[in-house]
Amino acid sequence: MEKNIEFYKSLLDNLYDGVYFLDQERSIRYWNKGAERITGYSRSEVEGFRCQDNILMHVDSEGASLCQTRCPARKTMDGGIPAEAEVFLHHKNGHRIPVNVRVTPIRDESGAIVGAVEIFRDNSEKLASLSLIEELQEKAFQDTLTSLPNRRYLDRYLMSKLDESSRYDWTFGLIFFDIDHFKAVNDTYGHDVGDEALKMLARTLVHSSRSFDTVGRWGGEEFVVVVANVDSDKLRSIAERYRSMVENSTVTTGSVDFKMTVSLGATLACAGDTLDSLVKRADGLMYQSKMAGRNRVTLG
Repeated sequence: MEKNIEFYKSLLDNLYDGVYFLDQERSIRYWNKGAERITGYSRSEVEGFRCQDNILMHVDSEGASLCQTRCPARKTMDGGIPAEAEVFLHHKNGHRIPVNVRVTPIRDESGAIVGAVEIFRDNSEKLASLSLIEELQEKAFQDTLTSLPNRRYLDRYLMSKLDESSRYDWTFGLIFFDIDHFKAVNDTYGHDVGDEALKMLARTLVHSSRSFDTVGRWGGEEFVVVVANVDSDKLRSIAERYRSMVENSTVTTGSVDFKMTVSLGATLACAGDTLDSLVKRADGLMYQSKMAGRNRVTLG
């Protein structure tokens, strides 16, 4: 039994999210490593205490305290119904962190509620993304032709991803795309058709992407995708999917109907990478695909 408990604790400690257990008095009985990372409080500093004991002290978006009358955990334990809320918790360093909180009751063998488990996730990136979208509209961080983020935005976004990677050891990949023989498209059909080809590629990449990956136009016929939470094999698989999706799409405008391909360079961000080193590596790999015959992925 003891081995089983340690096994489940080990599983919970490897979760990205913060997880803690509360008893009926709302005392914290378990605190995982995700909770330590998000809040700055170690397990020894919180277990046996209540969150309102000068620890988490949840407040809403208006700064009003939730601990006494509107605590999601208290509501769940009283009513037996899971609850979810967007709140701000108190970090050990003094600042507030936006988190998404989900609470589920814990019942004993007879069905009586004996506590609750609370799972919370740092919402800073979500709020930052919403803020950046507003900046995108206000400061022209958007490519006017494709409506994708432009290079100015991508530079900033990649810098933030590199910072996250350095602080939290989160992996991400960068894929560079270049349309094969794009000059011939413009020369043969004209720049208006070339613009339609760029828009078709943008739509194809966006519709082929996961919700948490970011597609952007780097400039000219070059595009990029920032790919989160991948290893080398997964990055190759995603890049190959993009390549195949583009190859099997069609540019259709007026009487013109043709297919096109892309050459791709894909790389994982490495320890010590700068924006310049990461971009140069992905760009160089893309040109290796060009030199090797186009319509292919080079990973490095």
